[in-house]
Amino acid sequence: MTDPHGFLRTPRRPVPARPVQERLSDWNEVYAGQARLPLVSEQAGRCMDCGVPFCHSGCPLGNLIPEWNAYAHKGDWWAAAERLHATNNFPEFTGRLCPAPCEDACVLTINADPVTIKNVEQAIADQSWARGYTAPQPPARSTGRTVAVIGSGPAGLAAAQQLTRAGHAVAVYERADRIGGLLRYGIPAFKLEKCHLDRRIDQMRAEGTTFRTGVDIGHDLDAGELASRHDAVVVAVGATGRRELPVPGRELHGIHQAMEYLTLANRVAEGDRDVPVVTAEGRNVVIVGGGDTGSDCLGTVLRQGAASVVQLDINPEPGDIRRDSEPWPVYPKVYRISHAHQEAREQDGTDPRVFSSATLSFEGDRSGRVRALRLAEVEPRDRRPRPGTERVIPADLVLLALGFFGPERDTGLMRQLGLILDDRGNFARNAAFAAATAEAGEPAGRAGRTGTDGLFIAGDAGRGQSLVVWAIAEGRSVAAATDRYLNGSTALPAPIAPQDRPLVA
Repeated sequence: MTDPHGFLRTPRRPVPARPVQERLSDWNEVYAGQARLPLVSEQAGRCMDCGVPFCHSGCPLGNLIPEWNAYAHKGDWWAAAERLHATNNFPEFTGRLCPAPCEDACVLTINADPVTIKNVEQAIADQSWARGYTAPQPPARSTGRTVAVIGSGPAGLAAAQQLTRAGHAVAVYERADRIGGLLRYGIPAFKLEKCHLDRRIDQMRAEGTTFRTGVDIGHDLDAGELASRHDAVVVAVGATGRRELPVPGRELHGIHQAMEYLTLANRVAEGDRDVPVVTAEGRNVVIVGGGDTGSDCLGTVLRQGAASVVQLDINPEPGDIRRDSEPWPVYPKVYRISHAHQEAREQDGTDPRVFSSATLSFEGDRSGRVRALRLAEVEPRDRRPRPGTERVIPADLVLLALGFFGPERDTGLMRQLGLILDDRGNFARNAAFAAATAEAGEPAGRAGRTGTDGLFIAGDAGRGQSLVVWAIAEGRSVAAATDRYLNGSTALPAPIAPQDRPLVA
């Protein structure tokens, strides 16, 4: 235990963000240069090293949180980094992007403030790089087996790194021009500066992983041919099928999918363009969707100099405390303020979010460009518009941040690998695939397979839209399953509980 009385003597103090006006003037991370080690070590000392650490259950990776808290409290950053990397390939990603369900599962949360676990994790990860503890780990020997990983998001990268370290020859295929998936083009730089991503990719290259960019498997290269050239294939293409808003006026110019908009903004940050193709500068912006992607859009339009911004959320405004239906240690749906919301509040003194609101239609001008959005309040139970609550707000730019319905469908990848969808619209795997093939009259020997031995599904493609921490956990789990398939056994850890573990497709 770090300090038997630490949680009593030391109040919770998160690492402070940079001043709002300072960070709105650049694209650097909100916490850039703010990792104050004395503060982090002091906060790590609040950890009680519980006999049953529920923070473990709150983390899909099963991070050894009390252990690295103790080392961080003592300033032993090498030991802390070793314990952190034992369960997490990319803690500098999760320390910046994860919403920290571990903190809501912290035992202190029962009647007090939780440990600042996320701050401690990021500090350990950053210190590991700064002090040279994160050296490449090439395998001692080669197994002679080859694995293709399709998709280079966090799930694909985690699977690739684990399999490379196990001695397999791993090639990662990415249809975009750069490695990283949504980490590269979907997450704004003010949340994750791309130097952290590039650093990990360099480490993986040094370990032996190869990368192939600009290759759309199923279109540029036949997926069946790819599978025939490798001993195993991991499909980690994410859940990039975007939900639509089928209302009158959707065809007007100036209405964009959020991921399209964020990608264009990130390409400016990457140096591909001087100015974005789509910009919020001087425009009245409406963001439709109240999730993390909507918040990312909010922070981006503020930095581009929007004239005004409104964020619509069809859900009712959450309360400040847990509901009885979400008891500790469940991650509760409570009122939360992101850094982008804080920035918007400081701009005009109000929260940009409008809860319990649905878009009815868009209105445009003679040139066919959107100029307004008609909305209405909705009933909390059935989300039906309330009569008499309709109003019109100006909108020169509309961003649809409605989430994702699953992996893209009717693609060459699906057809060529024989992938099918489960009842949630994700690539079927395990029991779901066995049931579907049995119903279709497939032989029992093919249950759980796609007709191609050694095919595995990882991350959002099989799970559905989820958190970066779940993607990494699934990548590690699939790596263990793939290694077991190739070698008959595996020493790789599989962090996901057996009922959730993704095996063969």
